[in-house]
Amino acid sequence: MVLDNWNSAIARTSKLIGELTDEQLEAECAPGRNTGKYLLGHLTAVHDRMLPLLGLGKQEYAHLNDTFLASPDKSGKDMPTVAELRHYWHDTNMRLDNLFGNLTAEDWFARHMSVSEEDFAKEPHRNRLNVIISRTGHLTEHLGQMLYLKK
Repeated sequence: MVLDNWNSAIARTSKLIGELTDEQLEAECAPGRNTGKYLLGHLTAVHDRMLPLLGLGKQEYAHLNDTFLASPDKSGKDMPTVAELRHYWHDTNMRLDNLFGNLTAEDWFARHMSVSEEDFAKEPHRNRLNVIISRTGHLTEHLGQMLYLKK
């Protein structure tokens, strides 16, 4: 059920990203708020960082972290083009989907890499499945913001 919810949120977000023009993604979701382009880069960077967090590999697009995770929108940092961000988004989520398909139920309840073995023994809820649950909420929050870009 958790993965179905994740996959549904990815599909809805990907559909919206595909429907929006580059110009729409360059616009602010609301006056004075983040642009769709920034949110696309932010979500891509968050999902790319899930690979090492879940112990499934290393980041492919670590160069996005400074612009989209450590800095706010309109910080003046160089940003990839919308076309590049669309590609990174698709690639990152395809890699996650392929890796998720290989995990067993037991794998999902294993610790994520930001918690030590000792702390995990005391707090077993700090597992991979909980990462997916929290990231799905994060994704749907930003999807809601990006919906305002539709005309």
